[in-house]
Formats: sequence, C-alpha cells, structure tokens
Amino acid sequence: MPNTIHIPTPLRPFTDKNESVEVNGATVGELLADLTKKYEGLRKHLYADDGRLRNFVNVYLNDEDIRYLQKEKTPVKPGDSLS
Repeated sequence: MPNTIHIPTPLRPFTDKNESVEVNGATVGELLADLTKKYEGLRKHLYADDGRLRNFVNVYLNDEDIRYLQKEKTPVKPGDSLS
C-alpha cells in the first residue's frame, strides 16, 4: 500500500501542480527518495549539496515532526502520510 506525501503550495510547481503524491518506502527517507525520483526538480529544494535535508524543510509524519522521531530513518506504516 503506498503512502501519501502532501505537497506544500510553494513546491507544487515542481510536482506538476499535484497537491499530493503517492510514494513507496519503509522509512521517511525512502518516501522522500521516491518522491525526488519521480520529480527530480524538487531535490534541490529539499536537500542541500551534502545530501542532507535543508534546515528550513519541515517534514511531518502523521502530524509528528520527524526531527523529534528518528528523522529520515523514521519507519512508516502503510497508509501513513507525510506533509
């Protein structure tokens, strides 16, 4: 079962104006990797040159800030959503 990433309005031009995108993976990092694989132009807006998420990018798993969980290594379950 795929997971859903809800795309913030300022980033929608880089996802063909999609409000949400279905992605697959076992961790938050894998979901984001699948997203940036589908929409390569989005990568530079999410990741710094060193491959880490930019400091100003906030990612929430089911309304929980991943910085207070296991960051990109946070496991996801089928049906979970990111925003």
